[in-house]
Amino acid sequence: MPLPAASAPAPVAYVRGAAAVVADRVRERLRAEGADPARDPEFAAQVVRAEVRRHNDFALARGLAPVDDEAACVREVLATVAGYGPLQAYLDDPTVEELWINAPDRIHVARQGVSERVPLALTDAQVRDLVERMLQATGRRVDLSQPFVDASLPDGSRLHVVIPDITRRHWAVNVRKFLPAYRSLDDLVAAGSIEPSGAALLRGAMRDGRSILVSGATHAGKTTLLAALIAAAPRDHRIVTVEETFELGVDAPDLVALQGRQPSLEGTGEVTLRRLVKEALRMRPDRLVVGEVRGEEALDLLLALNTGVPGAATIHANSAREALAKLAALPLLAGRNIDAGFVRPAVAASVHLVAHCERDATGRRRVAEIVEPSGIGESGIQARTLYTGAGA
Repeated sequence: MPLPAASAPAPVAYVRGAAAVVADRVRERLRAEGADPARDPEFAAQVVRAEVRRHNDFALARGLAPVDDEAACVREVLATVAGYGPLQAYLDDPTVEELWINAPDRIHVARQGVSERVPLALTDAQVRDLVERMLQATGRRVDLSQPFVDASLPDGSRLHVVIPDITRRHWAVNVRKFLPAYRSLDDLVAAGSIEPSGAALLRGAMRDGRSILVSGATHAGKTTLLAALIAAAPRDHRIVTVEETFELGVDAPDLVALQGRQPSLEGTGEVTLRRLVKEALRMRPDRLVVGEVRGEEALDLLLALNTGVPGAATIHANSAREALAKLAALPLLAGRNIDAGFVRPAVAASVHLVAHCERDATGRRRVAEIVEPSGIGESGIQARTLYTGAGA
């Protein structure tokens, strides 16, 4: 696409920062061309580079200070126009796992499980503008009638936002990235998160069509391990994943990813995890994957596993054995006609392995243990330990 002609910058513009001036002119040219920088980033970058060069040509011709680092200016303008402004540098940083905003001047990131405050201050208006930009392509919204939102960003990161008056004063924003560096069991072995013997045990279970439950606390590495398990599935297996919001970001030769949907303003159109699990079973899965089991959808997952469909899922728990007990309790939320006498034996028979993840005080994540259900005892579901991680 040829670049449109543009007039020289107005001298008054030099009162402001060069990047802000260039960003304004880039927006004007993109609007004139009807170009969307999110859909055509190459064209947007081409326009930005041309505008930065024109800005310098104009400055030199009139004895004004040019932009010394054109490449840095191009990156800053692209982040403003096509990205997420001042946050873009942190979102592009491969060492940043998560970014969150407690207030416009209290912004934090996590690297290798350790949080730190960053030297960045925004305004309330900038935070709202960034959130609106993030939600633009997701089809989701946040407002007074819907003060919470979960959404998946184009790069696979998960966005969570809560607004006042649910929060005290400021918008609370979390962006959780899923780093591509740990997408296989071999990657986790190399990172020291699991020993080769544990990885071999999980790899064999995926190959043999056994069902695996991944447990752990928040930020313990459950989703990362689940994604690595999916990567270990046989290449000819058809995998259907079910999530509230897309997080796994996995790829496989035969994979379908489903996510839930919030209700509309009229309260209609909601798609729940329970509905997705039922629909997934009609899609001929060789393996059903549920991103996180936290409610009555546990019953539908359990029924699916008992029909012979291998599964994999994550669950919040403090130990592998507690995860089995929790999975046996959650189906009771589905209705009064569900009895623990049915659920416990069903869990013991259909879940073959539980891999428990932990994060220590230094932020290091690891698979602490892998257990195998062995039957029903007086205290509930019994299990034997097959693997214990180093330092556990």
